[in-house]
Amino acid sequence: MNAPPLEPGLNLDPGLYIVATPIGNLGDISRRAIETLSACALIACEDTRVTGKLLHHLGIKRPMRRYDDHAGDDARERLLGDIAQLPVALVSDAGTPLISDPGYRLVRDARARGLNVVSIPGPSALITALTLAGLPTDRFLFAGFLPSKEKARADTLAGLAAVPATLVFYETGPRLVDALHAVAQALPGREIAVARELTKLHEECRSGTPEALTAHYTAHPPRGEIVLLAGPPPPAAAPEADVVDAALRLALATMSTSQAAASVSRALGLDRKALYARAMELK
Repeated sequence: MNAPPLEPGLNLDPGLYIVATPIGNLGDISRRAIETLSACALIACEDTRVTGKLLHHLGIKRPMRRYDDHAGDDARERLLGDIAQLPVALVSDAGTPLISDPGYRLVRDARARGLNVVSIPGPSALITALTLAGLPTDRFLFAGFLPSKEKARADTLAGLAAVPATLVFYETGPRLVDALHAVAQALPGREIAVARELTKLHEECRSGTPEALTAHYTAHPPRGEIVLLAGPPPPAAAPEADVVDAALRLALATMSTSQAAASVSRALGLDRKALYARAMELK
C-alpha cells in the first residue's frame, strides 16, 4: 500500500530545516524548534522510535522517515525531491544534527541545488561539555569518536598531540577506560575532563589526570554517551640563551641585523625586537 502524499507545511517555505533537539532534558527544546517541527510536512530522523517519543511529549503528530548513516544515495535523492517542494525537518536522536553524523551530505546536496536550508540552533553535547570542563575554550578541536581499534586510536591521538587547542571527543561508557589509557600514553601531562549525563539529573563533569580518571571509571563503570576533553599542550620551554646566541651569530654571518632577528624569530618563535637588541650586542 502506498503512503499517502505529504501535506504542505503551515507558514514555512519549502526547504530543509535542521532542528536541534534536547540531549537529555526535554525542557531544553526551543519554542522555534517546536514551531518548526509542528509546521514541517516531514521529519527525517535517525530513529523514528526515539524521535517519536519526543514528538509525543510535545504533542506533535507529523510523518517521520528514517534517514541515518546507512541511508544510500536513493534515500537522499528521494528526500531532496521532497525538500524541493515541501518544508522538511532534519533531526538527530539528540542534540544538533550534523555534529558527528553524516547529515552534511544532505545539506551539501541541497545547497548545491539551490534549495532553501535553515538551521534552528539548540542543544549540543560538545558545547555543553566545553562550558562545564573549565578548560581553555578560545580554541578547540572537535574530533568526533575515537577509533575503537587500539592502534588506530593511538595513531589518531598522536596526530592531534601537537594541536594547540583543547581536544574534544565523543565516547561511550564501555569504551571510556580504553580511551583514557590511550590518552595517558599519547597526551601525557594534560588536564582531562569527562562530562556525562549532560543536562540530566545526574549530570557529572569530572577533571583530573587520565590515570586518576581511569582508576575512578574502572571502579565506577559509566553508562551512556560521554564527552572526553583534553586540555591543550603546555607551552614549549624557551630555548637556552646560548642556543639563541648561536642562532643569531649564524644568521648575522650572511644577513643584516634586522634580517637575522626576523629569521631567528620565525625559527624559534621568539620576540623579534628582543632578538634585534641582542643581535646588536653580539655585533
